[in-house]
Amino acid sequence: MMSLVSRFGHSLIRVRPNMLCGSRLISNSPNSGATGSATVSDLQPSYAKESHGHSEVSPFKKNPDYHGFSEDPFVDEWNMRMAFFFGISMAIVVGGTFVHYLPDHGMRQWARREAERLITQREAAGLPLMEENYYDPSKIVLPEADENIAP
Repeated sequence: MMSLVSRFGHSLIRVRPNMLCGSRLISNSPNSGATGSATVSDLQPSYAKESHGHSEVSPFKKNPDYHGFSEDPFVDEWNMRMAFFFGISMAIVVGGTFVHYLPDHGMRQWARREAERLITQREAAGLPLMEENYYDPSKIVLPEADENIAP
């Protein structure tokens, strides 16, 4: 089955629905002046028409593979290759390697090691892992009772 599709696939692309039906859709209504289409020469600015006897030529006509870097096809292709190489390959590979080897962000690994060290130290001393009070209550200085009353 696939051999038939591959054999007739190129000719099936050329077949259009109007060829099978035998009819074409043609409008017979008269054109109004408001809906008339503008030509390309009407859309060009006046300075483009009278530019030393030359009109603007689309870079796509001179170079069908135009990438937007240069008018010269050879320079345009090399600039595109360099832009993609440095913009994609180098940025992703070198940037990813740089981010991977950055030091510990937020000191998360250090905090884990410090917590494990404190746990082993408290277990060796026979103290509980966590105490009831976060701060030592004997070191907290509270204000006097008279200072809490607002005037």
